[in-house]
Amino acid sequence: MIKVLIIKTSSLGDVIHTLPALTDAQTALGEIQFDWLVEENFAEIPAWHPAVRNIIPVALRRWRKEIFKTFFSGGKDNEWQRFKQQLQQEHYDYVIDAQGLLKSALLTHFARGKTYGLDKQSAREPLAARFYQHPQAIAKQQHAVERVRQLFAQSLGYSLNDLPLDYGIQEGIKSSSEVNNNASRSILFLHGTTWDTKHWPEQYWLELADQVTAQGHNILLPWGNEVERQRALNIKQQCKRVQQVIVLDKLNLNELVQKMVTADAIVAVDTGLAHLAAALDKPTIALYGPTSPGLTGTYGNNQVHLQADYECAPCFKKRCDKTKNNINPECYTDITPERVMTSLNTLLKYLS
Repeated sequence: MIKVLIIKTSSLGDVIHTLPALTDAQTALGEIQFDWLVEENFAEIPAWHPAVRNIIPVALRRWRKEIFKTFFSGGKDNEWQRFKQQLQQEHYDYVIDAQGLLKSALLTHFARGKTYGLDKQSAREPLAARFYQHPQAIAKQQHAVERVRQLFAQSLGYSLNDLPLDYGIQEGIKSSSEVNNNASRSILFLHGTTWDTKHWPEQYWLELADQVTAQGHNILLPWGNEVERQRALNIKQQCKRVQQVIVLDKLNLNELVQKMVTADAIVAVDTGLAHLAAALDKPTIALYGPTSPGLTGTYGNNQVHLQADYECAPCFKKRCDKTKNNINPECYTDITPERVMTSLNTLLKYLS
């Protein structure tokens, strides 16, 4: 049995991007099992893949806020020492840093086994390559999913030829999900994201909700914080067919997956949850204003990318002061509710 430790701590999208590489390795090599070192907030995700044996949570984000308590407290309160002990219980045949950052590379130093990762020309932070015994050259100008697949293939010694893209989680999750028995289609809106500039204007969500419900579809609105909850309530309360709009309860990641699986299609901003939709093979309309889907967009079957064709897009800026017709960022004036609805109808018709 080949034992591999994966170091891919965050973010949500990056963790999801790693899943197909596990499926590749399992298909090509047979008896292989993975342990996965991942941020505690995303520890649910690796458990969905059948090739993952153990999950080792790490709390780098939280530890940075509690440096003294984490590293200098004594006895059982020293969380860092407990983490190192857990990490070093196993000797691995391969330790693969799939992140290519200095923080992830430093973690390889504490793991037991031969270390692999991106070389200095390939890594986002070139200094990270100094920590690997076997740095790998992986071309940058390709989608992140394919880069990770190639990193695993080169490190573990197999070919990607004839290996289809497969996140490896769909069947296990679907088998435990409720089936949508409603006659009406359900469209799930992923309206929350991190950057201010990635938010599609609320005015547009309201207009899209009217168009979607006018065609007899229901709308599902998840939320993760108070700002998102208020937006969801606004969409529901201002929709002409309020009874067709469902504001969900606050859900954890596993619960949200169940709702995503039962939806017929998803409309999403540029957010980690959109990558989860792709991994679940859900038909998705993904909206890109200041960002681009080229290297890190949703990746899989039935993914439609609507990108702003605007003079300043993509700018990849987290803030924008440009407003046009009360739309901010102004590049979203190119991605109207009518354009989204046309794409959604085309996708649904294709899938019928």
